[in-house]
Amino acid sequence: MPRILSIDYGLKRTGIAVTDELQIIASGLTTIPSETAISFLTAYFNKENVAKVLIGEPKQMNGEPSESTAIIEEFVKKFSKAFPEMKIIRVDERFTSKMAFQTMIDSGLNKKKRQDKALVDEISATIMLQDYLTRKMI
Repeated sequence: MPRILSIDYGLKRTGIAVTDELQIIASGLTTIPSETAISFLTAYFNKENVAKVLIGEPKQMNGEPSESTAIIEEFVKKFSKAFPEMKIIRVDERFTSKMAFQTMIDSGLNKKKRQDKALVDEISATIMLQDYLTRKMI
């Protein structure tokens, strides 16, 4: 069974998470510099079977697009051009960073590790993916 990949794209960093081959569990894969996202994904797709990609859709509390929407929309265009056959699912990413930070606290990470924004991005991508998997099973 192919994997599902999740992308938490940002101006500087991009968090990436992926499912196991049975599409049951989401795990953080890595955080990369955003400018390398397409080349990283090209290499990853060449070695792993991925069926679809979730890309976070930033929204404000009222449901309106956030200030980072334009940056992410530009990435979605580049992604679609580079991988025209790949199915893209946009997912609401509100609160994922806050949830990621709380997860870090709950897991006992020290203050220095909690300040690692790259880890926050990776955990955020994992939360988006696990939430999608949970909703898919209901």
